[in-house]
Amino acid sequence: MPLQRRLPKRGFTNIFKKQWVEISLAKIEENFDAGDDVNPEVLHHRGLIKKAKHDLVILGNGDVTKKLNISAHRFTKSAKEKIEKAGGTATEIKKAAEAAA
Repeated sequence: MPLQRRLPKRGFTNIFKKQWVEISLAKIEENFDAGDDVNPEVLHHRGLIKKAKHDLVILGNGDVTKKLNISAHRFTKSAKEKIEKAGGTATEIKKAAEAAA
């Protein structure tokens, strides 16, 4: 049997794949008070996301009634509108590599 058929087959792993952590506005609404600052480190500390090192995406599921200052790497259009409508701020975090470019 030829060598290429005898060796085990392994898949390709993309080490440069961008990983996102998603969280909905409904979860943020129920776990934070008005005027709180929300960022990946705080969410990780409170146990709402597993890893703070991945980029954070805020999804527009749910409603926001409190004024929150949310910092994330990306926002959906509806999430940004709901945060600003409630009087809060939606700040996008830039990575060091993106800021230098």
